[in-house]
Amino acid sequence: MITFKKIADGIQIIYQNQIIIEHTSSKPAFYLGNGSETIDSYRGNYKIEDYIESRIPLKKVEILNHALIFSNEDLSLSLNFTEKNDRLHVSFRSNPKVNRFWMRMYATENEKVYGCGEQASYFNLRKRNYPLWTSEPGVGRDKKSLTTFYADLKDRAGGDYYTTYYPEPTYVSTRKYWLHVDSFAYADFNFKHNDFHELFFWETPKEMILSFKNTYLDILTDLTTFTGRPPKLPEFLLDGMVLGVQGGLNQVMKYLRQAQDAGVKVSGLWCQDWAGHNYTSFGKRLYWNWKLNENVYPNLKEEIKKLNGENVAFLTYICPFLLENESLFNEAQSHGYLAMNKSGFVYKEDFGEFNCGIVDLTNPKAFEWYKNVIKHNLIDLGIRGWMADFGEYLPIDCILHNGIDAKLMHNEWPVLWAKCNYEAIEETGNLGKVFYFMRAGAHGSQKYSTSMWAGDQSVNWELHDGIASVIPSALSTGIIGNLFTHSDIGGYTSLHGNIRTKELFDRWLEMNVFTSYMRSHEGNRPTTNFQFYNDDDTLKLMARMTSIRLDLKPYLEHLMDEAIQQGYPVQRPIFLHYEEDQLVYDLQYEYLFGSDLLIKPVVQPGQLKQEMYLPKDRWVHLWTGLHVNGEQTITVDCPIGYPPVFYRKDSKFSALFEEITKKYQI
Repeated sequence: MITFKKIADGIQIIYQNQIIIEHTSSKPAFYLGNGSETIDSYRGNYKIEDYIESRIPLKKVEILNHALIFSNEDLSLSLNFTEKNDRLHVSFRSNPKVNRFWMRMYATENEKVYGCGEQASYFNLRKRNYPLWTSEPGVGRDKKSLTTFYADLKDRAGGDYYTTYYPEPTYVSTRKYWLHVDSFAYADFNFKHNDFHELFFWETPKEMILSFKNTYLDILTDLTTFTGRPPKLPEFLLDGMVLGVQGGLNQVMKYLRQAQDAGVKVSGLWCQDWAGHNYTSFGKRLYWNWKLNENVYPNLKEEIKKLNGENVAFLTYICPFLLENESLFNEAQSHGYLAMNKSGFVYKEDFGEFNCGIVDLTNPKAFEWYKNVIKHNLIDLGIRGWMADFGEYLPIDCILHNGIDAKLMHNEWPVLWAKCNYEAIEETGNLGKVFYFMRAGAHGSQKYSTSMWAGDQSVNWELHDGIASVIPSALSTGIIGNLFTHSDIGGYTSLHGNIRTKELFDRWLEMNVFTSYMRSHEGNRPTTNFQFYNDDDTLKLMARMTSIRLDLKPYLEHLMDEAIQQGYPVQRPIFLHYEEDQLVYDLQYEYLFGSDLLIKPVVQPGQLKQEMYLPKDRWVHLWTGLHVNGEQTITVDCPIGYPPVFYRKDSKFSALFEEITKKYQI
């Protein structure tokens, strides 16, 4: 029930007995205005400056039945309130001449906020603001680090704590509500203030949706009912790990046999170079003409059938960009399927020493054509998964078929790309059998991206862009309904002196046992970085960790069912199940894998012991069987291969976990 309560000099908007907006003439809840922006982009990195020409406080408020009118002289904003499915919908209408909109949500000092897409630096968003604009996140993402300094100096690509592939105007509050604002425009959510959250947009949003629930688990069920949920992941992903390898058919088969001979449980081969290679100063890139290169992978369709007979899937790569003057580019250009520039020619995006056209996904014919490229060039070949890369690069000065300003389409582009992949799988009857993973996201990715991945981390231990950053990334995407995510085992980006070590790879490997699925990556410079196929000791570790993963399969199947049926992410913040424990709300490098496994991955080098907090419960150390009561911080031995993991003694899977302890104990 929505009520409007008059207070001194203002009004409180109350929903389900909770204040959601408080407005007074001295502290207005809404502002309208105008601004002019400058957006400088370079290879997916953006520098945005916003000159605010006017910011008019709407001091007056008038109640009209189920509507409110906020105004100041010639400007007005109408809010209409409706309740649907136990959710509050607030629609907005303002003067069409304004292009800046501010809204203040009521807040309390001790409230915590999570979400806003994928946030790799901070899980709890309070005390900071978060610009919401899809982009390359940058290399380093920390203005105090040398990595970021050199990335900014050489490539304008250092990023910052808020830069992300996946921004979304959706958050979850510890006041037990979720909120989503229906807008893909540039936004900035400011959580710095004690008594309000200020939400800023480059347009007047269509509406805001808000829902209070009794528990955080209920919040997730309700939120994912609203957003939609993805299909189940294919079962093969639960049977071992996907090897990310390249080099042509003969070479990747050698890597497969080497791993299998070492006892590694291999569920798939991910060969992103299926279309060929392109070498640049950045490193080993791909040939962006998305059809099989028979010289690199001869007779692949028959080879895939043989691999399927061994329960090894074959995975590849595709993105929504086409290499200039190659066959797919030429076909798309001839049909008018590519985005244009302001001079009426095909817009060519610089990807670092090669140019590409952009498939115009707002053109229904182009969308259908590219969907058929996926069907025929990937699915018909027998490919059972792929990296659906990019989505965050749409230039704001291109001209699109639908006539909408690319600046307003920019944040929506990732979900259009996700839908293209989703429909290709759906229309071939392959939901739950074939999947793809994406780094860029937007509202709708919860349903249309079959899984996420954390993108291109640096191959180091830095908190904001190294191994540690994938944990808050997973928790923040999960809390807004992205049920399945994972990261490149070993990381990806090797630049500015960062070289992947054996220790980093091994720690990443053991962590990813406790994620949606396991997949390795050679990185952008394979020959200068550590690779598992050059180290017998790591191959033994892979055999051990993939065996543990396979033994966990009954539990993993349970987590998949929970995700699809109830909307619970596989990787969960601890407070989802321990709401009363105030100490867990700021833990961002420790998480629950389902409800019954508690993990704190090792994310610093040379660490053989680690402190770990156990919430109130009865816990058992997975590697020793030691029983420990919760509500305390303990020190855990953590040699490589034994990351700090505990299970709930009262879990219905305790017998399974006990068997793992007996089989793999220290």
